[in-house]
Amino acid sequence: MKVLLRRNVAKLGTIGEVVEVKPGYARNYLLPEQLAVKPTEANLRAIEAEKQQYLEELAIVKANLQARADLINGREITLSVRANEEGHLYGSVGPAQIAAALYEQGAVVEAENIVLDAAIRNVGKYEIEVRFDEEVKAAVQLTVLAPGVELVEQEEASSDEPSARDVSEEDSQEPEA
Repeated sequence: MKVLLRRNVAKLGTIGEVVEVKPGYARNYLLPEQLAVKPTEANLRAIEAEKQQYLEELAIVKANLQARADLINGREITLSVRANEEGHLYGSVGPAQIAAALYEQGAVVEAENIVLDAAIRNVGKYEIEVRFDEEVKAAVQLTVLAPGVELVEQEEASSDEPSARDVSEEDSQEPEA
């Protein structure tokens, strides 16, 4: 069944296109949701006018998204989380925690806009992509710290003497005879 799209439909087409779809998809989804109409001459003319208005609205929305992206692009955020001595987090840092940290800095970002390949499970520095739209993206620098882990690393690096733990391990070893 051929339909004329009134709005952009993901993986199907853009506004003003005539596309071929299965009759059930058109009857049960596209037509009731007013995403498409039957491709008549009158509808083609009406959709062209709608398309111009839609493109103007889309330009305004993209400009707003770009302004939001420019606001957070290059920001540096720091999260303090619990971790073991090796730097492995007891939990993980996900999009919700990153969005909350950005919100504390005055930037409103939804968790679904934050793109992570996998949850962050180690202490370190990460570059996080924030995707508002396919073309509108920003990058944020995330530093994940664990208070105890950082202090232990600094002490070991600054001290040339063996730590108390190293001395007690040496004392507990018995010499071989």
